[in-house]
Amino acid sequence: MRWVVGGSGEGGVVACAVDGGGRVVGVPVRAGSVVAAVRACPQAERWVWRSTSETYRKLLAAGVRVERCYDVEAAEALLIGHEEGQSGQPRSLAAAWARLHRLPVPDDPPVRGAETQPSLFEPGPVPLPPGVDEFTALLEVYAAQLERTERAEHPDRMRLLLAAESAGLLVAAEMTRAGLPWRADVHRELLDELLGERYPGGLEPRRMAELADEVSRAFGEGVRVRPDLPAEIVKAFAGAGITLRSTRKWELQEVRHPAVAPLLEYKRLYRLHTAHGWSWLQQWVHEGRFRPEYLPGGTVSGRWTTNGGGALQIPKVVRRAVVADPGWRLVVADAEQMEPRVLAAVSRDRGLMEVAGSGRDLYADLAARAFGGDRDQAKLALLGAVYGQTSGDALKHMADLRRRYPAAVEYVDTAARAGEEGRLVRTWLGRTCPPASVAPPDEAGLPQEEAPAYGSTAGARARGRFTRNFVVQGSAADWALLMLAALRRSLAPLRAELVFFQHDEVIVHAPEEEAGAVAGFVAEAAELAGRIAFGETPVRFPFSTAVVECYADAK
Repeated sequence: MRWVVGGSGEGGVVACAVDGGGRVVGVPVRAGSVVAAVRACPQAERWVWRSTSETYRKLLAAGVRVERCYDVEAAEALLIGHEEGQSGQPRSLAAAWARLHRLPVPDDPPVRGAETQPSLFEPGPVPLPPGVDEFTALLEVYAAQLERTERAEHPDRMRLLLAAESAGLLVAAEMTRAGLPWRADVHRELLDELLGERYPGGLEPRRMAELADEVSRAFGEGVRVRPDLPAEIVKAFAGAGITLRSTRKWELQEVRHPAVAPLLEYKRLYRLHTAHGWSWLQQWVHEGRFRPEYLPGGTVSGRWTTNGGGALQIPKVVRRAVVADPGWRLVVADAEQMEPRVLAAVSRDRGLMEVAGSGRDLYADLAARAFGGDRDQAKLALLGAVYGQTSGDALKHMADLRRRYPAAVEYVDTAARAGEEGRLVRTWLGRTCPPASVAPPDEAGLPQEEAPAYGSTAGARARGRFTRNFVVQGSAADWALLMLAALRRSLAPLRAELVFFQHDEVIVHAPEEEAGAVAGFVAEAAELAGRIAFGETPVRFPFSTAVVECYADAK
């Protein structure tokens, strides 16, 4: 039985059971807080509420865990995108209620900056009109969302997507609460080792200052260059007769000049100092835990982001500080060739499904069948099909890939054509890409120095690359949500906790005696998610799993 819980116009909270159509059944329960309401209704199988990030945080702080929920605001974001192709439109309960009643839709509150932690002065929920309380609005919006779900292109898949998105929000809140184990003393030691001692007044650490001097000396006596300013670097190289288009690593590595080596090392240490240096450590690590705010569906493809802390970009060297508690272990699991396997499942290409069904190295098996055993060429060709990189070496093998795996290539080609024509595409479960007017040019993993306007030939091609990748990357993100939900359920009776996730990697912090079972649960969750998301296909979704004390030892 589902229960709706929300604020009452009379103060406090109201909770009530609802039937499959969202209609109230039984007698409402009134309580002073959402915590009291949930505790008073242990029979609830799934809670329907406005926002998981707000509501579940309160429950976790009180030691209350729920098994399932339905997040009305997350559902609104998915449904409005599916129905009208307007991803990114206001998603608040107030916006959904206004949309339902054909009233002006209020804007969502501003998004907090990516490098700031929650504060006491966070903006509250968008207010409802006078005379409309949260509980009443929830009942109306939820019932309407159930009807809208049934009108989706594939209602069963949309129901699954809505459930998966809400499950991901529960996982995210629990991971933030648990925190990633972090040894601040180890972190300080590696900073001292790599950066040297700090100077007062905000000056650069010793090693960075030494490298800056070395870069300047390489350009001649009397020349002073600031390595942190790209314009000065480009100017200095121009003075040496070398033209640079940028100061990116790959371009600098092609240059033969004595300034290159110290400059590249400076850039590496600069990133460490600014992204995960002493200031970061003081701001983000407390009581042995790093607790970022995870944002499921933070990108339009459904991939997660974080609101601050750079949790999804932890450098390898910094991973030395991620250490399990005494007597505990980190179970670090990486999905192997996830997106090509998802392409096999969604395209239903018989040949590619057979390759993806062995559970072995997909690229090696592909190479043995189509590329003369050359794994690198097989990987280049398949990823070229997914990402639209069909020039150079990738183009040479595209014809062979198209001949052997026609359904897979046609699946992404069709998505690309739709994008070039300004049409929308969807993931397997129904997550819809934004319209051409608002699609970010780098969402497909293809950063561009300049985003061409849609309508131009270059803009249409960029849009096509975006939609080509969206149908695969987004479907992989949907699969990952189901995997997390299944893993969370398996871990519930244990002491082990999910503590980290990015699109193809998960970390569980577990007592040493539970680590082996956890590794098995990860594998089971991956296969179950594949069957639930894509049906019965031969495709397997293997993980490479390491049980370690330190994150840096996992790879």
